[in-house]
Amino acid sequence: MATIKLTIEYEGTAYAGWQQQPNHPTIQGVLEEALAKITHQHLAIIGAGRTDSGVHALGQVASFQTHKSLANAQWAPALNRYLPKDISVISSEQVPNDFHARFSAKGKMYEYRMTLRPFRPALDRHRTWHFPYPLDTDVMRQAISQFLGTHDFTSFRGQRSQTINPICTISHLSLHSESLSLLIRIEGDRFLKQMVRSIVGTLVEVGQHKRNGNTIEEILESKNRRAAGRTAPPHGLYLTQVLY
Repeated sequence: MATIKLTIEYEGTAYAGWQQQPNHPTIQGVLEEALAKITHQHLAIIGAGRTDSGVHALGQVASFQTHKSLANAQWAPALNRYLPKDISVISSEQVPNDFHARFSAKGKMYEYRMTLRPFRPALDRHRTWHFPYPLDTDVMRQAISQFLGTHDFTSFRGQRSQTINPICTISHLSLHSESLSLLIRIEGDRFLKQMVRSIVGTLVEVGQHKRNGNTIEEILESKNRRAAGRTAPPHGLYLTQVLY
């Protein structure tokens, strides 16, 4: 029995997220179908994170176990032969059998991309949040420090989340702006459902002066989702790296 680790890149536009769902196309489902064509059996693929519908990945990690004899590096090209063009396995390697793509992870890194211009983008309309209004990036940066550290992020958790433990540690959060774009990077040990998008939506409201940036600590302490800002659209979010 061999355990194979995959690193995967995908555009999530056409999919109902990572996790397998009946009657809906998902990243996991498409990967398992491709794997079945190689191994001639159904094997479960475990993902490091359950990205939502419309969310993209540059460095999603998944793992599976198999008895099939195939050179470790050959799993990536073999899978890509059967995958659609919006999903690509960029590397494959054998790892110890106790490796688990989700539970072995020590952290994740995400990016959120925004386009700041009056006219909507045509080419990147499914890969960036078009925001045509002015943002005060200085006050957004001032608010960032309040998210850092270990907190109860209940106020930034999406509805119908099945996660029991709301405690997460954010080790990095930064904002990079150019004339027509905004990039938010965040790293943490774990993330709740829609947590990154809720943080982005709240920072955007701070940048619009609709919300005082000094109230982030109060929002966290309230443990009330309605106290925080909007949930940013999914198509601006990218899972960039899983840390082990």
